[in-house]
Amino acid sequence: MIDNIKSQMRKGILEYCILQIINQQEAYATEILECLKAADLIVVEGTLYPLLTRLKNAGYLVYRWQESTQGPPRKYFCITDSGRALLRDLENEWNAISNSIDTIAKKQ
Repeated sequence: MIDNIKSQMRKGILEYCILQIINQQEAYATEILECLKAADLIVVEGTLYPLLTRLKNAGYLVYRWQESTQGPPRKYFCITDSGRALLRDLENEWNAISNSIDTIAKKQ
């Protein structure tokens, strides 16, 4: 049961984390995966690509192709103004949830 709960919690914050990463600098999928992995949020490509596509289709991200010295061209994702607005909203919501959890935890 705990694995399922942990999985659901992580799924709920992935879009927020992806937007945070891309807001810092444009990135391609492998770089995003590496950042998530470094933060102990292990994600596979099969999870990341649909999220990137959904964020792009909603207008929160755009991408550009860049030639690579190591293989095929890479798709670099950039955050849009509406993506930054969404990120601010998600950050406010994260802070509110975090404060609520801290309040509950301190009462015990």
